[in-house]
Amino acid sequence: MTASAPFSPHRPALPPPKLGGLAALLLMLAALPAQAAPPRPAEPAASAQASTDEADDKEAPAPPPRALPALHPSGDGLYVIDDRTRMAWPRCVEGMQWNGHTCTGQPRRMTYAEAQALVAERGKADGVRWRLPRVPELRRLVNRSQQPPSVDPVLFPATPREFHWTGTASVNTAPVNPYAYGNVQRGGAGESGIRAQQGWAVDMDSGEAQGSVGKGVRLPVRLVRPKP
Repeated sequence: MTASAPFSPHRPALPPPKLGGLAALLLMLAALPAQAAPPRPAEPAASAQASTDEADDKEAPAPPPRALPALHPSGDGLYVIDDRTRMAWPRCVEGMQWNGHTCTGQPRRMTYAEAQALVAERGKADGVRWRLPRVPELRRLVNRSQQPPSVDPVLFPATPREFHWTGTASVNTAPVNPYAYGNVQRGGAGESGIRAQQGWAVDMDSGEAQGSVGKGVRLPVRLVRPKP
């Protein structure tokens, strides 16, 4: 009797089964390393876009400054500047004072000679070429495009709505009846000759200019000087 081999709980390893051609091909494909997907293009960062926007803002030209109107207050508020004629006008007529908001006091009415004396006195004291305005210059302060015409109350507050003296002079050589009321008004106080010397004045209520105003008549005065 032949001795049997001792019992082992483990079965001997069996040789691997033989695979067909299709199964072998599938295994080979499974064993190949997986190919990485192509990288996606990087999206621009938000910060880079913001930097571009800021750069565009910096490169954009600044808007031009707003042009000032032809008549506008000076920096200190004491004058009204006329850039067209390069002249400066006091905010108030003679006798009144600018308090930073409006004109206070009472206008000082003068004869033509008194107005010219004030010009010389003011120019000597200030070293500035003060003078009486010409007719076109004074009429320019009256806005005649609106109805009724008027002086800008913001630029020239409390302006007397009456005739003002100008530096434009005229001599009327026509005979004058000294006893006619209208001629007495034009000739002024103390004038009784048949020929009266007259000057030009502008009505600040309408812009009307009149060259038959006797130089003895007392009218408000607003001097003018070159732009500082």
